Formats: sequence, structure tokens, C-alpha cells
Amino acid sequence: MASFNKVILAGNLTRDPDFRVTPNGQQVCKIGIAVNRRFTTQSGEQRDETTFVDVDAWGKQAETISRYFSKGKPILVEGRLKLDQWQTPQGENRSKLGVTLESFTFMDSGGQGGGAAQQPGGQGTQYHAPPAAQPAAGQPQPFAQQPAAPASQPPPPEATASAPPPAAPAASQEEDEDVPF
Repeated sequence: MASFNKVILAGNLTRDPDFRVTPNGQQVCKIGIAVNRRFTTQSGEQRDETTFVDVDAWGKQAETISRYFSKGKPILVEGRLKLDQWQTPQGENRSKLGVTLESFTFMDSGGQGGGAAQQPGGQGTQYHAPPAAQPAAGQPQPFAQQPAAPASQPPPPEATASAPPPAAPAASQEEDEDVPF
């Protein structure tokens, strides 16, 4: 049976990015995001639920996030779930589910200054990791930064209207005689 591991989350950073360089020279940035969900209970009461998620970014994406994001800024992340397991000094087994970032998008912060990297028309700037650069299990590799292709937009109305072709410049009688048709 085929497997599929894809996560898309939009939320706000819960803390400033923690940027580090590993001993083998790879860049890593750890961020926490809060994802809010509003729902209505059976009694009709509106409630909010917040889920806190830890996200790890690698390579150029780690550097970009650490440079342009700070606590409270909105972000959209795409990635995959990963399970971290470890043992405490007391011998207890622990585990935590997190996300390994594959791409992210700058989101509008509602006038809080986080939209400096926005593209015209409200499109966020998106960064993707190429498939070949995905880190192998236990061997993280840097991700390359690639801006996403802009969303296709219909041509302006004047470009679709049928207009007569521009008139050809007036030619002299001598030029007309040299044309083979």
C-alpha cells in the first residue's frame, strides 16, 4: 500500500527562530507555530483551540526564515511529519511529533510589517525544496531556495479585444516591384 506524508499548516510563530549551524556545516532553523481552530460546540458555544507545532527548516530556507521572521509573524508551511524519539537521563522513553519543512510562504500579517516580501496582487512568496534535496533519514541536507511560479492571471481586457492590425508603412513603388509575390 502506498504511503503519503504531507502537512500544510498556517499559523503564527510562537518564538523567534532558533538558527544554528551543525558541526558538519548544515544550516538548521527551529521554529514553533501556533495553529488556531475555531469551532462551535453542540450547545452552540464558539470555542478556540490552539495546536502548537515544532518545525525544522534546513539549508537556505533555514537562513531565510531566521532572517525575515520573528515571534508573532504569520507563515504557511508545507512539509512532512517526523517522529523524534529519545530517552531521558532517568531512562524514560519520550517521543514528539514534529514537521520537517519542505516549503514555506510569507503570509500577510494584516499591516504588522510582515508583508514586505509579498508579491503584487497579494500572492505570497513561496520557497520550495527540490525533490532531490530532501534530507534522508538521519542525514539532513540543505534545501535550495526557489521562488514559486506566479499564479496565472487572465490577460488584460485590451489584450483580448480584437483590434485591427497596425497599418503597414506606406511603401514606394520601387519597393513593391522587388517583392516576389
